[in-house]
Amino acid sequence: MKGASDTNAIFLMSEKHPLPSRKFGAFLLLSLLFFSSGFVSRAQSPELVEKSRRAAELMRTGKFQQAVPLFQDLVQALPQNPGLRMNLGLAFHMSGRLKEAIPQFQAVLKLEPQNLTADLFLGSSYLGVGESGRAAAHLRKAVRAQPGNVEARDMLAQALVGLRRFTEAAPHLETLAELNPNSPRVWYALGLCYEELAGQAFEELEKLAPESAYWLALVAASRSERQTGSAFFFYRQALSKLATLRGAHTALAAIYRKTGHEDWAAVEEEKEKKLPPPDCRIEKLECAFREGHLRELIQSARSGKSETAESYYWRTQAYNELARQSFARLETLPTSAERHELMAGIHTNRGRHLEAVAEWRQALNHSPGNPYLLTELAAALHRGRDHEGAQLLLEELLEREPQSSRLNHLIGDNLLSLQQPEKAIPYLEKAIQNNSSLLGAHASLGRAYLQTGQARQAIPHLKTALPQDGDGTLHYQLARAYQSSGQREFAREILGKSQQMRQSAAAERKTVEEELQITPP
Repeated sequence: MKGASDTNAIFLMSEKHPLPSRKFGAFLLLSLLFFSSGFVSRAQSPELVEKSRRAAELMRTGKFQQAVPLFQDLVQALPQNPGLRMNLGLAFHMSGRLKEAIPQFQAVLKLEPQNLTADLFLGSSYLGVGESGRAAAHLRKAVRAQPGNVEARDMLAQALVGLRRFTEAAPHLETLAELNPNSPRVWYALGLCYEELAGQAFEELEKLAPESAYWLALVAASRSERQTGSAFFFYRQALSKLATLRGAHTALAAIYRKTGHEDWAAVEEEKEKKLPPPDCRIEKLECAFREGHLRELIQSARSGKSETAESYYWRTQAYNELARQSFARLETLPTSAERHELMAGIHTNRGRHLEAVAEWRQALNHSPGNPYLLTELAAALHRGRDHEGAQLLLEELLEREPQSSRLNHLIGDNLLSLQQPEKAIPYLEKAIQNNSSLLGAHASLGRAYLQTGQARQAIPHLKTALPQDGDGTLHYQLARAYQSSGQREFAREILGKSQQMRQSAAAERKTVEEELQITPP
């Protein structure tokens, strides 16, 4: 259940799965290329005609890189020929040189503004180099002109997800699910898109009515799987504010039954039965949810002049149910990388890291060498304390992508776990150099400096990471760094803060433990 707790980053198709550029281009190649006679007139020099013929043959046989210099010569000789520009762009695109392909497709569009093929490949190229905003503008044109083009719509959905425009992306993913109902990747992406939209609706509810019965009920639902006591507490709180909140008593009954209190469960079920049914003239959103009209509910909730806590609540519920249905559909399909990825995420959220490792390995059986899956496997190995296995894999991945902030952060943390802080430092420094907002990397680098006797270097990184300190541990490490560097006054101040935080955390844990006890109805 999403929308009331930490929301995982959405599945970005353009990051997790390589773009279908080579397959896409090869599929359309014969219909897109205007080979020799279409490009170079017989009236041109025999040399140009021969180059055109050879270039076309290289493209037909998949030797795209070899075709590039021939098309470059032809474009130089005939710069106003859009067909030659298109082929040069395709040669660059198909050989993976996307940045060089972009100006060629741009030139085609200047010569032929309505050339949808150029829009399509320009959008694909922009997407491949991470410029989702520019990609979306061109891919929208292609999809409007060719609504049934699955590849174009797929790439547009990728671009919109990359821009976090989930409301706009969802209809395209829904259409893709209709056009390609057996695609596990589409159903997985759609489910995660719905989860993100549920999260956004919940955030709006939290801004509008924090601590309301609706907010409390969603928090309770999000914790019912792993944190039974917490879910019990929040459902009770929700009912104290809205006694007619349907479904809460049923949820409490499930918690009672899960914890071995069958008699208490029966009491809650009886309370649920006594609640009156919703008045569909007034409680239209709840009725729509009960009848399964989820998309209509979402549209209706948005169309009101002013959103209410109730409308945000039911919109969150609707998106969560749509996500559940998408993942359920994924479960009916043959085993796939996406299915194993979904299970790996579930195991990770429940702290079952060895099971997550097994699922990532299964995913890789379906997509060998996928860098995203390999990175997630390395992270799971690290969390599961197989630090030697994680280290080997991370070293291989870094050879391919040495500037990756995430990989450098992961390998730095892993080396700290292997008690090798000296080796960890350069990786953590590079992670921060490429992404200074990584508070976890700052914390790890501070620890590494402290462990190697470089207290002064540790101080700025530990200070930067303080906002993520929930229990006083980072404050304590910072106090040690100040003490080691001779700044005793600062050390006393920070140590006092650390002690206060630890005492506060301990008191809070005690209070929470008391509140989370499962008590009779």
